[in-house]
Amino acid sequence: MASDAKLSAAVTAKTRLPHQAVSPHRVGAAAVDQAEGLRRLLVCNQTRVITVVAGKSGVGRTSMTINLAAALARSGKDVLVLDENHAPNNLLDSVGLHARHDLLDVAQGKCKPREAVLSAKGFAVLPTARAMSALAKLKPAEQQRLESALTEVSAGMDIMLVDAAMLVGQAAVSSSLANGAALLVVVDATASGITESYALIKKLALENACLQFEIVVNKVVDAKAARIVFENMAKVARRNLAARLGYLGYIPLDDRLKRATQLGRSVVEAFPASVSAESYLELSQSLLRLPTQQDASEAGISNMVQSLIRHVSSSAQRRNVTRCKLEECITHRG
Repeated sequence: MASDAKLSAAVTAKTRLPHQAVSPHRVGAAAVDQAEGLRRLLVCNQTRVITVVAGKSGVGRTSMTINLAAALARSGKDVLVLDENHAPNNLLDSVGLHARHDLLDVAQGKCKPREAVLSAKGFAVLPTARAMSALAKLKPAEQQRLESALTEVSAGMDIMLVDAAMLVGQAAVSSSLANGAALLVVVDATASGITESYALIKKLALENACLQFEIVVNKVVDAKAARIVFENMAKVARRNLAARLGYLGYIPLDDRLKRATQLGRSVVEAFPASVSAESYLELSQSLLRLPTQQDASEAGISNMVQSLIRHVSSSAQRRNVTRCKLEECITHRG
């Protein structure tokens, strides 16, 4: 990443022509133009966070995260993956990695942030499952270390992909609840897959004010079938929710993808000429072309973590109030 000084010099060079006289009245306007240009350049160089979610297990969320990370890396992007899921069969297991440390160890001061980051083929992985589960119980100093650690390890990264934990139960915690991340919903072409995916979208839209969801249809026979699935979901969402659904693409059924998963590798790396590898490369480019939302571009990793901590704290308070009311009711009846 270029330094602020170089970025500022680049903006200045584009803003001002050689030997051009600048009136005092134009100095202020030029400064504003330079500041805006610098802001745009810095925003373009921020780490973009994409949270991969699913309404039910078994639709291929973890496989989607691994293969998207590999495809983005193949495109020259530096990618960090956060694994929010506990073993077995989580992302770490899928790529054959074993973690000596994780984000919770960093938050508790047991290791440095970089010591918790693992190297997969083409991208980096940070285990965050235990930290997400313990987030509500962390002390303020531990929360601060967690926030600083994520800011540090994401520095210089183009993309941060999150293999998000399932939102099962009121106490479930996931980065999908934080502000500032793009939400990529993995859907399969089954009745239950569509129903559960819509239920997740409804929950995030109504309870977390999420307004934009990117849809990827997985394990589908062709583009036509994928479009039918998406249009059905989008139609219901338009009728009942303020949320907008965008069609990002689809991943076809492919035996090579299954074989790559068995080998603990991405299909992009193991079988680059396969139809699923080509689909993932196309999907990665579609992802990069998505417009950056205002709140996502200005939030940054630090503000995202803070919003997640606030959400967890407020949810815990609501649960405590509900429990106290229930206990009072039982006491009065007794």
